[in-house]
Amino acid sequence: MLRQFFSLRRLFLIFGICLGVWMVSLPAQAATSYVRQYLRVTEPISLDLDEQGQTRQFSVEDFSAGKQLFEQHCLNCHVGGATLPNPAVSLSLKDLTGATPPRNTINSIVAFLRQPMTYDGSEESFWCRQVPESWMPQQEVETIAAFVLRAAQVAPGWGTNDF
Repeated sequence: MLRQFFSLRRLFLIFGICLGVWMVSLPAQAATSYVRQYLRVTEPISLDLDEQGQTRQFSVEDFSAGKQLFEQHCLNCHVGGATLPNPAVSLSLKDLTGATPPRNTINSIVAFLRQPMTYDGSEESFWCRQVPESWMPQQEVETIAAFVLRAAQVAPGWGTNDF
């Protein structure tokens, strides 16, 4: 009887560990699936770093990490590339390009996240929270920027009313 109890207990422990591992890996799998399907990334791709034409390669894993960071820190105001505090300005490529200064490169999106400015660039924006280096390292901010830029380029409905 005691042996059965310990075997059952061990079985539940193993089941619990497997369930925990599965639950932890689920968001990463979902992010990777989204990146492959909607961002059309299956191998590293180059994105513009700056207006001078410098580029950097981003992998499926980079975009997946960027998507997860975006969901953790930006999704409250930017569902589907919309901008809830200012619906007239989305995260569409057209709106990113039309900003002053333009926000259509990795470095320009990173600069905006480090020091948010209004769409016309005339003053600080209090709608988007500032992301200092002490809160989020450069690598993570760049992966968010890569996710946003790639989504703006190819994700169906990103930053539109059709999302």
